[in-house]
Amino acid sequence: MTYIMNRRGFLAASGAMAAAFAAPRASIAQAAAPTLRAATRTLDIDGRAGRVFGLINGNGTPGLTLDPGQRFRLDLINDLAEPTIIHWHGQIPPNAQDGAPDLPMPLLQPGESRSFDFATAPGTHWMHSHVPIQEMQLLAAPLIVRRPEDLSADRQEVTMFLHDFSFRAPEDVLDEIRSGGEHADAAKADAMQTGGAAAGHDMGGDMGGNTGGDMAATGMQGMEGMSMAGTAGMQMDLNDFDFDAYLVNDRTLGDPEIVAVEKGGRVLLRVINAAAATVFWLDSGAVSARLVAVDGQPVEPLPGPRFGVAMGQRLDIELDLPAGGGAWPILALREGAAERSGLILASAGAQVKVLSGMADEPAPAFDTDLAQEAALRAVAPLPERAADVAPMVMLGGQMQPYRWTINDRVFEDRVPVTAATGQRVEMTFHNMTMMGHPMHLHGHHFQVVAINGKRFPGAMRDTVYVPPMAMVTVALDAGEPAEWMLHCHHMPHMASGMMTTFAVSG
Repeated sequence: MTYIMNRRGFLAASGAMAAAFAAPRASIAQAAAPTLRAATRTLDIDGRAGRVFGLINGNGTPGLTLDPGQRFRLDLINDLAEPTIIHWHGQIPPNAQDGAPDLPMPLLQPGESRSFDFATAPGTHWMHSHVPIQEMQLLAAPLIVRRPEDLSADRQEVTMFLHDFSFRAPEDVLDEIRSGGEHADAAKADAMQTGGAAAGHDMGGDMGGNTGGDMAATGMQGMEGMSMAGTAGMQMDLNDFDFDAYLVNDRTLGDPEIVAVEKGGRVLLRVINAAAATVFWLDSGAVSARLVAVDGQPVEPLPGPRFGVAMGQRLDIELDLPAGGGAWPILALREGAAERSGLILASAGAQVKVLSGMADEPAPAFDTDLAQEAALRAVAPLPERAADVAPMVMLGGQMQPYRWTINDRVFEDRVPVTAATGQRVEMTFHNMTMMGHPMHLHGHHFQVVAINGKRFPGAMRDTVYVPPMAMVTVALDAGEPAEWMLHCHHMPHMASGMMTTFAVSG
């Protein structure tokens, strides 16, 4: 079945939503709106109305796109009926403007506004509520800061903003997850055998109950030999909850955004995983692709048809479109499952096939052997320097009861990770659970420098994915003396305890 691509006006820029996500090739970034509003909005989810939140700029569209060197200067207004606070993910503002509840600023009350003014970090970033249930209600949006080369490059920019969505209240979703009623990975084990092997390793059995405290004595040398191969007979837990829809730019694959592109053109695809609890694979299909940045930080180009992105992470992917023209689906595949979403790049006159939101086979687990992470190389790495401190951050947890920890503690009982400003810190995340954890540090960019004890000059990031039974070491220079959030970006994990702080002293 096909339909002519003018089915929704054809041009992605013809609607307010599309204008926010697809920028014309020669455009100049919009001037920063003087206000940004946290507001409610209604989406059409396959013919059913879904009431969600959003971050709306002065032009009435989601998010912000800033010019090179443009400051982040605006007033945030809370038009919601409940308190909120917004974190500028990937930016390094003064700690008071970072957007973590009571660290140090309180929640923004309904009707209240708050001013922000700080120098921006370039790249593909995003902004979201730091109240977990509000992020599950889509209170998030892109935050793009262009580089000078973005304005001069002969390429079109397209943003893919990924979300998972439930018609149920987020409190009900969390209750369901915590009760174990929706946890169905054990039933999917057979389907994942092929997918898991494709990603690097087979997993079977259940080890969801191991905590960091139980196995904290496992050292670097043991992990290097053990890695994922030592998990034979164990089952990896991938998805806590089956959401009602998986969205790209607020739309499902049943009614995707169609982006007008030129035959033989080049596209910079800015991919942002804003999902609460879903890892995606980005599949470019027949279109030649190369990964050129992660978390807004340039990497040496890495070619390939498929790249994974965990919650909180971003990918910049350059696409070279065929000269003959046509329609090219760019798909977001749910890890360990058959659900998928995406958008369509289409040249003038092309016909666009209607695609199912379910693939024929489940997508594999993401980066269980960290092969993708190990292949990345920073264009601008940190200067070589010996570490002053090297904290170990143990990631623990279990499915029943549903409790996730850092160093065997939940947030309310936390012991901060500490350093002094200016110190070189090598922080090792040691995951002793059978779920992966995308670990995000506020106020800093870091470099991945070791996987399971093996050193290499990896990518600069702010969010690193740590798969089950793995160790990832990151290096950073401690910044402003303050208490910075450090947490898993899987929202149910964070809401159930997996967060602490990185306390930097003067």
